[in-house]
Amino acid sequence: MILFDTHAHLNDEGYNEDRDEMIQRARQAGVAHIVNIGFNLESSRESLKLADRYDLIYAAIGIHPHDAAEAGPGYLEELERMASHPKVVAVGEMGLDYYRDLSPRPVQRKVFAEQMALAKKLQKPIIIHDRDAHGDLMDILRKEKIGPVGGVMHCYSGSWEMAKECLSMGFYISIAGPVTFSNAARLKDVAARVPQDRLLIETDAPYLTPAPYRGKRNEPAHILYTAEEIARLRGIEKEDLAKMCTENGRRLFRIA
Repeated sequence: MILFDTHAHLNDEGYNEDRDEMIQRARQAGVAHIVNIGFNLESSRESLKLADRYDLIYAAIGIHPHDAAEAGPGYLEELERMASHPKVVAVGEMGLDYYRDLSPRPVQRKVFAEQMALAKKLQKPIIIHDRDAHGDLMDILRKEKIGPVGGVMHCYSGSWEMAKECLSMGFYISIAGPVTFSNAARLKDVAARVPQDRLLIETDAPYLTPAPYRGKRNEPAHILYTAEEIARLRGIEKEDLAKMCTENGRRLFRIA
């Protein structure tokens, strides 16, 4: 079985003691590709270092809404310089987070729109973070129109109606570990309905650990449990689900 973890944060300090072993467990589980996600300039630089160190890791560079207020003058130029690295496959994660509101909402919206413009200039897909901000986020997506560059709704948490509009805009829908939770009825419904050519899976490691390891540190090897649950919901074999999602990830991120 070949798996693609399209969203992880493996530069997290929680992996400092066993990062090599964690990567080896991912390989043994069948994980062929991992996109490591930047959330500010420093973590984006760390993603490049991981991509240089491990053949299966690719990098995304961007500013998370939590860090939008810290995106000072020149941040777009710095992201553009990093994007020249051959293993940078996306811009993000970017978006809006009205749950924690760690950056003022007008600043979040500004930095989000600026990064969308950069991604269109670079012709790289975007990775969207959306928490409790569905209305404003969709307004920005409608206005800015990412177009053929495309992107992914990371760790999708919205309704099927919202998912349909995202799909019509050219986005992929990525499902994470919470789909394995018994109380995730709405997410299970979305995971069963997404067209087969637009579905991705992810861990968001070290966060959002799926059952049966819920409450413990997540890692890419655990993506197997997310794949198994979505395959069950769609009535297909887990190997077929994994192959389908891997092909989708390679297509979105232009990985041969």
